[in-house]
Amino acid sequence: MNASLSLAEKTRAALVEGEFLRGDPISGDRYYSREFMQQEWDHMWTRTWQVGAVEAQFPDAGCVVTHEIGKESILMVRDDEGRIRAFYNVCQHRGNRMVECEQTKVRRLVCNYHSWCYGLNGSLLIAKDTDDFPQGNPVGKLGLKELPCETFGGLVWINMDPQAKPLRESLGVVADQLECYPMERMVRVMHMTAEVDCNWKVIQDNFNEAYHVQALHKELATFIDDDYQNTDFEIFNNGHSRMLMKGCLPAAGVKSKKIQEPLASIMRAWKLDPDDFDGRAADARLAVQQQKRKLGAERGYQHYDNLNDDQLTDYYHYTLFPNMSFTMAAESYQILRPQPHPTDPEKCLFDHWFFVIAEEGQTEVETPVGMHPLAPAAHEVFKHGDQSIGFVADQDLSVAIAQQRGLNSRGYSDSYLSGQEARVRRYHEVINDYIAGRV
Repeated sequence: MNASLSLAEKTRAALVEGEFLRGDPISGDRYYSREFMQQEWDHMWTRTWQVGAVEAQFPDAGCVVTHEIGKESILMVRDDEGRIRAFYNVCQHRGNRMVECEQTKVRRLVCNYHSWCYGLNGSLLIAKDTDDFPQGNPVGKLGLKELPCETFGGLVWINMDPQAKPLRESLGVVADQLECYPMERMVRVMHMTAEVDCNWKVIQDNFNEAYHVQALHKELATFIDDDYQNTDFEIFNNGHSRMLMKGCLPAAGVKSKKIQEPLASIMRAWKLDPDDFDGRAADARLAVQQQKRKLGAERGYQHYDNLNDDQLTDYYHYTLFPNMSFTMAAESYQILRPQPHPTDPEKCLFDHWFFVIAEEGQTEVETPVGMHPLAPAAHEVFKHGDQSIGFVADQDLSVAIAQQRGLNSRGYSDSYLSGQEARVRRYHEVINDYIAGRV
C-alpha cells in the first residue's frame, strides 16, 4: 500500500467493496466435525499469525516462554544477540519435548532425555558419543526447527508457515491503526485461560457482531451507545475487521435522565460532576474528551497526542483473523482469544488478557474481574464455570454451551443473519478460502 497515503485513505483502500459475501452456508458440522477440525488445522492454523507471548517476558538472553496451540508446542527464546526466536518445542534426536514449563530462564536448551544441548539460536552444540552416528556427527549439522517470529505492539507473534507473509503485511492497515496506542508500554495485569465446552468459532462468531449486546450486556447501555446505526463496521480485504462503538454516553434507549454508573465514576475521575449533566447525558462524551485533553499529560498519558478525540472515549474492537479480538481503549486494551482444543472440536481454550498503561503513582488497577496489582499477572487456568473470566465475557459464554448443542441439531442448517452480522458470514467464507487453497 502507498506509504504516502493518510491513515484514513489507507483504511478506505483496505475495505471490501460492493456485494462481498458469496453466501456460503454456516452449517452445524463446522462446529463439531473432526474432519472439519483437521482441515482447519492443516490449511488455516498452520498458516496464520498467532500471539505467542508478551515481549516483556523476555528481558534477558535465555528467557524462554512456551505457547500451546492445538497439539503443537512452540518455544520462544531471546538469543545471545537479543533477538526473540521461535522453535518447535521438540528435540531433533528422538522427539522429546525440550521445555515442559510455561516460562523459564536458561543458559542453553538441554533435552532431559539424552542431554542433547542446543544454543539459544537453536543450533546443536553438544551430543554424547558423536562418533557413534553412522550418518555423521549431528553437532553443527542439526538444530531445533525454527519458525517465523516477529514482534509488534509489545507482543511476540509466531507463524507455522515457513513461507508466511511478514507480520506487518498480514495485518495490513490494522498495523497502522494500532500504532497510535502505546501497546509496548502496557502491562498485562490479567492472564486467564478457561476450557469451554464449545467450538472456538462459537466464541469468535460472537465477537464478530454486536447484535447480541442489547440482549446479553444490558448494563453496557449506561455508558456505551449500543445502537447498530451509530456503530461503524469496517471489513478489510485481508480477513480482519474493526467495529467502532461510541463510549462515555448512554445508549438512546436508556430512560434515566441522570448519569449512571460506571459513567458517573469515569466522569468524577476526570474532575467532572455527573450531576451537572442531568437531562443532557449525551454531552458527557464530549466533556470527557475535553478533560482528557486537558489533564492527560500530567497523569502520564502523553500518548493522547497520538489519538483522535473519539479514541479518548470510544471502543475500537478489532477481530483479527482467525481468532484474536483486540478491544482498544485510551488507557488499556484486552485480548479475547478462543483457541482450538487439541483433540475435541466441541471444546476450546479461551484466553482473556488485559493490559493497562500506568497512571502516575498507581499501584493497582481496575480489570474485568475487579482490582488487580499493577504488575505482570500469573497465568490462571481453569474450567469454565469455576471462576469468572470477566463480567462481560461471562455473559458471552452464558449462551455458548447451549449454542454448541443447538448447532448439533438436525433442525439447524444455516444462520439467518442481519446486515450488522455480515462479518460473521464473511469470517466463515475466509475460513473456506483457506481450506480450499484460495488464500
